[in-house]
Amino acid sequence: MTNAETGAAIVARGLVRSFGSVPAVRNVNFEVARGEIFGLVGPDGAGKSTIMRMLAGVLRPDAGEIRLMGVDVVADPERAKPYLSYMPQRFGLYEDMTVAENIFFYATLFEVPAKVRRERGQELLEAAGLQAFQRRRAGQLSGGMKQKLGLVCALIHTPRVLVLDEPTTGVDPVSRRDFWGILYGLREHGVTIFLSTAYMDEAERCSRLALLNAGEMRYCDTPARLKRMMPGALFSVTTRNARAAHAALEGVPGVLGRLLMGDRVNVRMDDAALRLPALRARLAERGIGDADVLRIEPGIEDVFVTLLGEPQGLGEGKAA
Repeated sequence: MTNAETGAAIVARGLVRSFGSVPAVRNVNFEVARGEIFGLVGPDGAGKSTIMRMLAGVLRPDAGEIRLMGVDVVADPERAKPYLSYMPQRFGLYEDMTVAENIFFYATLFEVPAKVRRERGQELLEAAGLQAFQRRRAGQLSGGMKQKLGLVCALIHTPRVLVLDEPTTGVDPVSRRDFWGILYGLREHGVTIFLSTAYMDEAERCSRLALLNAGEMRYCDTPARLKRMMPGALFSVTTRNARAAHAALEGVPGVLGRLLMGDRVNVRMDDAALRLPALRARLAERGIGDADVLRIEPGIEDVFVTLLGEPQGLGEGKAA
């Protein structure tokens, strides 16, 4: 068997890329197994999109090596294209063309035979719930339907590796759920999925997750193992005035970190038994007597705030 059949789907070694004097990616290394859902998460400017553009062969690294299904993407990006489909944040749908016409266009672009195009197109339309909208212009679709159409177009040539740059940002929750249903189905058929996301519930669904900051891959592991890396004990403080509770807990001995999460504050403490009385006392002093304090398991957002030092762009509005 060839390396494309037996090896990792993606291998990246020593990736470096700068824009002028500004470094965007600094010595990034990773491998992605076939059939894996590999996620990138990090603040704006962390280097996620730059890495994806290099994987897709549309941006050349200043240094480093990328192999996709055994093909050297840097040396021969054209030879890697049949294995790959890349869906950037703004996928290039033609809004004045219908759903069916967009699919036909991308199938033609990838030289998909007519019989395969018809069968594959109907299969993907059914999976995406778009069969009834084939004659509707793409510009008249909702945001979630546009993203699903983009995915159908990206999959029409049956790629082995799918690269998705924040594909569900701004999409409604139902469409996000449907989108992930399609991704799980693809994984069952051996498709490797490499994606970035701004939503922490999506990060939890990845096989492995890489935490990026300032162009560097700081951590890379399964979501479960990343959670075990977070030091201290985590508590949820739920109250009618979560912002007041967040402010009140500043400076309490043993509080290592606080994260405002809607109607609650996640509080990380170095020693639960020793520090919990002081935490309750501070809340009572500030007139927050309705607080419900419970020990909880950390979520991925808690891990990010802890390990990456409260990066900008990963606030409460990005969590789900």
